[in-house]
Amino acid sequence: MAELEDTRDMLGRAGLITVARALQILLNHLNVVPLKSETVPLNEAFDRILSNSVISPEDLPASARSTMDGFAVRAADTFGASQSMPCYLNITGEVKMGSEPIMKVEKGCCFKIPTGGLLPPGADSVVMFEHTVPVDDTMIEIVKGSGTGTNLVQRGEDIIQNSEALPAGHLLRPQDLGLLAGLGIAEVTVANTISVGIVSTGDEIIPYTEAPQPGQIRNINSITLAGMIRRAGGRYIDYGIVSDQREIFFPALKKAVEENDIVLFSGGSSVGVRDLGEEAVEALGPPGAFVHGVALKPSKPILMGLSGTTPVFGLPGHPVSALVCFDLFIKPAIHKLSGRSCSNEIPQPALPAILVRNINSAPGRRDIVRVKLEFENGTWAAHPIMGKSGSISTLSRAHGYFFIDEESQGISEETVVEVYLYQ
Repeated sequence: MAELEDTRDMLGRAGLITVARALQILLNHLNVVPLKSETVPLNEAFDRILSNSVISPEDLPASARSTMDGFAVRAADTFGASQSMPCYLNITGEVKMGSEPIMKVEKGCCFKIPTGGLLPPGADSVVMFEHTVPVDDTMIEIVKGSGTGTNLVQRGEDIIQNSEALPAGHLLRPQDLGLLAGLGIAEVTVANTISVGIVSTGDEIIPYTEAPQPGQIRNINSITLAGMIRRAGGRYIDYGIVSDQREIFFPALKKAVEENDIVLFSGGSSVGVRDLGEEAVEALGPPGAFVHGVALKPSKPILMGLSGTTPVFGLPGHPVSALVCFDLFIKPAIHKLSGRSCSNEIPQPALPAILVRNINSAPGRRDIVRVKLEFENGTWAAHPIMGKSGSISTLSRAHGYFFIDEESQGISEETVVEVYLYQ
């Protein structure tokens, strides 16, 4: 059995550990091994994790290009030009989009050039149209001098050949795919997606497609957890609804552990069946459970353990509690096991808002308060959505949440709170 965190008080009663400590214990127990990888087409690589760094096969751009509509010039020919003392250049050519200019810009001459046009030989600067005055079809006045490299993107200014375009462990976003497309990279090697097994426990749970009889509850957790897993970059396998009976639950959990990188079971970590959940984790093999209970509202009775190297999480049956546990513990575990670079971690969007009412909290416990945001009097106002952890509508109505930390006994009305937005 893994060593559980010692949180007993002076009377020997079991206590709870902080969220930060629970997360630290979890991450320390995770055995990160390189995942198998696969090569996928670039258009299928969104939200995947790079297994290897990508080295640029070429300079980007491959040639100097204009960033303005104007005239390609020799910068020295424009030195000192002004409204009162313009210089005059002959128009001896024009750069066409999609064509490579062959003729050279000679001294005292210029080429007409569009935005994105290749810089012709002999030119080292571009004067924008706004700084020119046409004399006729063959000559212009330059009314403002242009320095070398002005209004140009130079060869390799974006990416230099043989340099690292993207590092290993990078989460591929749309802009990253655009960069790789610009380099002509048609496929990338990415880590296999983390597989997460979902087991729903409880003899009272029925499929959400069925009408519940008295005492029965539709299965909410499987479909919500599946969505969270996909959003975190994993893939899920749903093992359906499993009885709380030991002879049925244990084999089902064992099968899920053998077939996945992470396993979640919901409903078996709360009072009444928490011992069964912990027994199941221990029965699967060492090291067993290492966290059982966190000073958090909602989500206090979470269970965390390992079967071999596979993390197993016992989540509260109440939907809100289960999703809070996912955000705080399971998502970080998925990211770490995926090989995702911590330096590449994109912060969850948040904004400051004014709390519209007092919220009390018990010291020593972190509270998560769901809020609805409304724009009032030129600023955002945070309206707490109160409800029990079984009320899934509180999440559907909420735009985000804020924390009340363990040291606080509450937050007063009109305090500015940092609201983390649901995505």
